Amino acid sequence: MPYARNRAFAAGVGHVHQGHPLRKGQTPMKIGIIGAGNIGGNLTRRLTAVGHEVSVANSRGPHTLGALAEETGATPVTVEEAARGADVVIVTIPLKAVPDLPDGVLAGAAEDVAVIDTGNYYPRQRDGRIAGIEDDGLTESGWTARRLGHTVVKAFNGTYAQDILDRARPAGAPDRMALPVAGDDEAAKRRVRELIDGIGFDTVDAGGLDESWRQQPGTPVYGLQEGLDAVTKALAEASPERPADFRG
Repeated sequence: MPYARNRAFAAGVGHVHQGHPLRKGQTPMKIGIIGAGNIGGNLTRRLTAVGHEVSVANSRGPHTLGALAEETGATPVTVEEAARGADVVIVTIPLKAVPDLPDGVLAGAAEDVAVIDTGNYYPRQRDGRIAGIEDDGLTESGWTARRLGHTVVKAFNGTYAQDILDRARPAGAPDRMALPVAGDDEAAKRRVRELIDGIGFDTVDAGGLDESWRQQPGTPVYGLQEGLDAVTKALAEASPERPADFRG
């Protein structure tokens, strides 16, 4: 999420907007979430609220997730177990922690699993300098995909955690927010866009991972709390030059 407001939007603060149940014909998905911070915790709340089966893991172990599990009905698991049987896996951890994920972290997931990367590169505030991004020119999610050994769909990276709870709206609502979604696997991207629609947000196709710089920190769409037209315009206005505040 936008780093400057990270601590102001602690998971669980504020009113949880109750989900709209899955529409007729929609099937609940099995979702594994790796990371239970602000974004991971609030995605756990939203996704369980609309009827998905969620397993959630963090670096400290399942025993630290009891309160979140009791609140939401999600299943606390180890990081190694989070992807087992999952239709969607959400990786929502600091970028610097991605290389520390266990080998085979996606093993046991559905063959066509969609992997969502919510991460952002904050070299000065948190992550240190990552050569693959700064020297080799990889997008942040492109770098993450290489580390995971699996393509990813970039979503939720510029979304304030509290908006996930408070700003969900039914389809067609005039104040419905839109989120950019980028990825190379079109089927996975469709699944992610449907998932986001189901928790109360519109989406804009932001292209492939090579174009995902358009939604990285410092771009016009990053942190934007607007609808389809404004998000589409912001993506088009982005510059590929990384802002100085987000260079190591």
